[in-house]
Amino acid sequence: MKKLAVYSVQAAAACAASMFAVPAVLAQDAPSAKAGGLEEITVTARRREESLQDVPIALSAFSADRIQNAGAPDITWLQQSTPNLTLQVARGSNSTLIAFIRGIGQQDPLWGFEPGVGLYVDDVYVARPQGSVLDIYDIERLEVLRGPQGTLYGRNTIGGAIKYVTRPLGNEARLDTKLTFGTYAQHDFIASGVLPLSETFSVGGSAAIYRRDGYGENQFTGNQNHYAKSVDAFRMSAEWNPTDALSFRLAADYVEDNSDAKHGHREAPGMGLAAGEVVLPDVFDTRGGIGDDNLVRNQGVSLTAAWELTDAITLKSITAYRDGVTHTLIDFDTSPAPALDVPGYYEDDQLTQELQFLYEGERLHGVAGLYYLDAHAAGKFDTIVGLLNLTIATSGFVDTTSYAAYADFSWDFTDKLSASLGGRYTSDEKEGGVYRQNFTGLYSPQFGNSAAVPGLIRSDYTNDRTFDQFTPRASVSYEFTNSFTTYASYSEGFKSGGFDMRGDVVLTPDTVNGYDPETVQSYEVGAKGMLFDDRLSYNFAAFYADYSDQQITRQQPTVTGSIASFVDNAGASTIQGVELEGAVQFSDRFSLNYGVGWTDAEFDKYETYQVVTNPAPPPATITVPVDLSDTAVFQNTPEWNGNLALNYAQPLPGTWGSLLATVSGSYRDSYHMFEFPNPLIDQDDAYTLVDASIAWTSNDEKLRFQLLGRNLTDEEYKIGGYYFPGALYGNIVNSFYGPPRTVSLSASYRFD
Repeated sequence: MKKLAVYSVQAAAACAASMFAVPAVLAQDAPSAKAGGLEEITVTARRREESLQDVPIALSAFSADRIQNAGAPDITWLQQSTPNLTLQVARGSNSTLIAFIRGIGQQDPLWGFEPGVGLYVDDVYVARPQGSVLDIYDIERLEVLRGPQGTLYGRNTIGGAIKYVTRPLGNEARLDTKLTFGTYAQHDFIASGVLPLSETFSVGGSAAIYRRDGYGENQFTGNQNHYAKSVDAFRMSAEWNPTDALSFRLAADYVEDNSDAKHGHREAPGMGLAAGEVVLPDVFDTRGGIGDDNLVRNQGVSLTAAWELTDAITLKSITAYRDGVTHTLIDFDTSPAPALDVPGYYEDDQLTQELQFLYEGERLHGVAGLYYLDAHAAGKFDTIVGLLNLTIATSGFVDTTSYAAYADFSWDFTDKLSASLGGRYTSDEKEGGVYRQNFTGLYSPQFGNSAAVPGLIRSDYTNDRTFDQFTPRASVSYEFTNSFTTYASYSEGFKSGGFDMRGDVVLTPDTVNGYDPETVQSYEVGAKGMLFDDRLSYNFAAFYADYSDQQITRQQPTVTGSIASFVDNAGASTIQGVELEGAVQFSDRFSLNYGVGWTDAEFDKYETYQVVTNPAPPPATITVPVDLSDTAVFQNTPEWNGNLALNYAQPLPGTWGSLLATVSGSYRDSYHMFEFPNPLIDQDDAYTLVDASIAWTSNDEKLRFQLLGRNLTDEEYKIGGYYFPGALYGNIVNSFYGPPRTVSLSASYRFD
C-alpha cells in the first residue's frame, strides 16, 4: 500500500533545479553562505574538550548544523553516515534499538542482556534498548566511538559508544519552534526554549510531538497504522553557575511511544493454523491477529556537578536515575490464528553514580573515575502455540550491582609525541531468577487466563554470580606536522555474563549456571590529517580484534512444542577491517562529506547445542553439543558500507536570504539477520539510500524552510526478521523493512 504523492517528489526536483539555476552574479552582494564540509567540531570523547582531528581514536562526530541539513529524524540516521555502524529499530518494535559497531553488539532486546554498544545521553548511561531509538531535537552534537572504551566511560562499552549531547541552556533567552508536514500524514511539532532567571541561573525545556500514519495496514484488523509513529518526548533542565569554578545541571526527560505494534511481513506461505496465509504484495502489510496495542515509556532525571579546583584539576559528579516500562504484542505467525503469539511486559530501573577526576596539565592530561550501577530488569511473556493449545509462561528478573574504577592519562613527551595508558577494573554482581511453566489453554494466568490448566514446570530457579575483569588500554600518537597525525593503540573490552531469561531447565539443565562474560582484544592504527591547504580532511583507521567467548542468543523449536533457548559463549572469532571518513571543501559554497568501511568477521570456533529427538522411548527431545563454525556468520555486519553527501550553498540577492542543498547516498552490502545464512529473511542484495534536502534561511537566520526527501529511489530493504519454519508454528518466515520513500516540508522560527 503506497501513499506517496508523486507530485511531492516532482516538487523536490523542481526546487533543486531552480536553486542551481540562480545566476552567481545575482549573489555578489548577498550575505555569505557556507556549505558545511570542514567543520571545527569540539568533542568530549576522552572526557575533555578536544578538536575532532586531535583525538587519537576512531571517532565520528556530527554537529547540530550537519544533522539539521541532513534532516536526520532519529539516531538510526547515524548508520547512513558512520563507517561500520549498524543502528536499527528492532524487529517487532517502534523504538527499541539494535546497535552493532565493527560486528559487536546486541540483537536480543530481552531484559537481562547487556548491550555491546553503550548509549549515553549527556554522559548518563542508558542500560536498556527499549525506548532508545532517540529522536533528534534540541541537540548540540552526536558522537560515535568505535572499539572498546571502558577506560573512559562509566559502563563497559565492548563494541563502542554513542553519545547524544543535548544543547546547553546558556544565559540568553530563546524560543525555537519547528513544524513539519509530510507524506503518510506526518505532522510533527518541536519547541525548545531558555529563560534566564539571573546571570547565573537559567531554566529551559523542550517538547517534541511526532505523528505519522502507517506505511502499511493490518489487513485482518483493518488498522491502517502498521509502521505508524506516535511519540511524545519532553525534556526540562536547569543550569546554575554560582561561580566561575562551580556549575550544576539538573535535567529530566520523558518519552512515551504509543505507536502500534509491528508484526512483520510473511515471506513464505503459512502452514498448520496459519495455512492459507499468503505472501502479501506490500511488504509493510500484515494479517496479525494478536492485536495492535503497544506502549513504551521511559523517563529519567540526572544531576551533574562540576567544580574547577584549579586551572588543571576539575572534579565532576554525575548522578542519575532512569526507569521504563514496555507493553508489547508480538504476532510471530502474522496470521489471525494464534499459531505463535507472544504478549510481553518489560520493566527496568537503574541508579548510577559516577565521580570523575579530570586533570589538564602542561604535559599530563587525563581522567580517573569511580562508577556505580544498581539496575533491575524484569518481565514476563507468554509463548502461545495454538496448534497444541499450549502456552508456555515465562517470567524473571536480573538484578545487577556494578562497581568500577577507571583511569586514562596521556603524557606529551614532546610537542609531537604523546602516549596514553589506561585501565579499568569492573566487578559485576548479578542475581537472576527464571520461571517457566506449561499451561493448557491460550494465554496463562499471568496474562489474564485464570482457567488455564497448569502443567510441567520447566524452570523455577534463582542464582547469582560475580564477574570481575581488568581491561587495559595503551596508545601512542605522533604529529608529523600540524596537518598529519598518526596513532596506534591496544585495548581490551569486557561484557559481563548473566542468566538466560528464556532458559529451559528441562531441555538445558546447565542454564541455571548462566553464561560467562565475553572479551575482545583490539589493535588499531590510524591517521588523521588535512590536505590541499586544509581543504580536505581524512580520518583513517585499520583494526584487528580477537573476540573470545562471544555471547550469542539462539532459539530452536522442539518436536514437543517448546522452544529451546541457548545463550552460548560460542568460542572465538576474528574481526578486521578499515575505515575512512572526512570532508572536502571545494569552495565556501560547495563541500562534500564521505565515509567508507570494510569489515571481515569470521568465526574460528562456534560451540553450541542442537536439539534432536531421542530415539529411545518415550519420545523426547535432548540437546547434544555441536561445532557450527563452518556455517556460522556474523549478523548485522555488512562487508562494505559507505556514504557520500554533497552540500551546496547559494546566497540570494538583497535580503532574500540563502539556499542550501544537500544530496546524500548511503551504501550497505548484503548482510545476515542471524548467525546462520537464510536467504528468505537475510538482506541478500546490497542497497543504496538516497536523500535530498533544500533549505531556505532568512538573512537574520530566524526563519527557515526545509524540503526533505528520504529514500527517494524507494529502496526495499530488510532490517530484521523471525524464522521458525514448519507447520507447528505456522511456518514463520517473516521480515521487517526500513522506511519507504517519504517527503516532508518543515518550517522553523527562532524568537529572541
